[in-house]
Amino acid sequence: MKKTNKQWSLPFRYTVGIIIFISIIAFLIYAHEAVKMLVIAGFTAYLISPAVAILMDKTKLSRTVAVNIVYFSAIIFLVVVPIALTPIFFDEIKIVAKDLLNVSKELGEMLLEPIQFSGMEFDFGQLGESFAHLQDKILTPLPEEALALLETTSVNIIWFLIILVSVYLFMIEWPRIKDWMINLAPENYHDDMHELYKRLRNVWVAYLRGQIVLMVVVWIVFTIAWAIIGIPGALVLGVIAGLFTLIPDVGPTLAALLAVAVALLEGSSWIRLSDSPSMNNLIVAGIVLITYIVLINMKNAFIRPIIMGRSLHMNEALIFIAILIATILEGIMGALLIVPVMASISVIMEYLRRRVLGLTPFADDGEKQFKAPPEKIKLKTHFALETEK
Repeated sequence: MKKTNKQWSLPFRYTVGIIIFISIIAFLIYAHEAVKMLVIAGFTAYLISPAVAILMDKTKLSRTVAVNIVYFSAIIFLVVVPIALTPIFFDEIKIVAKDLLNVSKELGEMLLEPIQFSGMEFDFGQLGESFAHLQDKILTPLPEEALALLETTSVNIIWFLIILVSVYLFMIEWPRIKDWMINLAPENYHDDMHELYKRLRNVWVAYLRGQIVLMVVVWIVFTIAWAIIGIPGALVLGVIAGLFTLIPDVGPTLAALLAVAVALLEGSSWIRLSDSPSMNNLIVAGIVLITYIVLINMKNAFIRPIIMGRSLHMNEALIFIAILIATILEGIMGALLIVPVMASISVIMEYLRRRVLGLTPFADDGEKQFKAPPEKIKLKTHFALETEK
């Protein structure tokens, strides 16, 4: 039987292409939560991939061995270390909880008495009664609230496992994933796709460079702030705030909670606003929390747009607006990714524009487009190596 290699007609190909495109969009909308978790996994893999490239370059190990070393070292650092330290901090956690309950009791008793100020009397008795019942509400949560918390925790654990596995998959299979994406284009356009990928990689390398600068700035600013307030361990808390800047949602929250916990336990070396030590520590903790909220919002609103704008050569005002919109729509994760995503879309749209107008696909040197001037930043990254090997 004679075999034929009949090609699809042009209208039929367009129809199939449109159907596939609509199906992909519908799937992304339906599984948006899963897509969000995969984006987090991809971003996490991107952040630790430079370590893989450096290890491969220095030791000549295979990619599989290097990925296993870096991945499981990161798991040990992020999971095993906190678990090992939990017993050490268990007593301190109990002390903090006890201090909070004692402060709540003292504040409630204080509010039960009328407060005299400038010849006027203020009665906060009802508020004091509310504080009196606070301990019972904390210590005896409703059963349905406990069940809801258990359900939420279980779902989050499942998502966490999915992210862990996805990060490993992205790291180990990235060269094949990259080749697969490039081969989706017709063969005549493979050179274009390689150059386009190279330019997009430069965008994300510049973004990583900007994130490192941002981490250093946050570390210095918070170290100075905690030292001024008089919190013990200001340098360590500042370093933690800088490192945790990279972790969406969870990172800033953990850094703030840690600083507040230290303030509750140790107080300040010079601030004395109450005769009661527990009440004074609570006031210091409040100062710490307010300071953290102010500084972290200044970082998100002003410092980050300036650093990222200069790293990616984008307008700072545009980045500021984009970060605010992304924060409203997608929270901290959106704010973290919106800048490199915008720069990547700009590169892709410029390529499409030139192709549509019949121009050469690339008008400038993509290697220079997103590189910081050597006299300003001499930060060498090995991220590019992992895509070549």
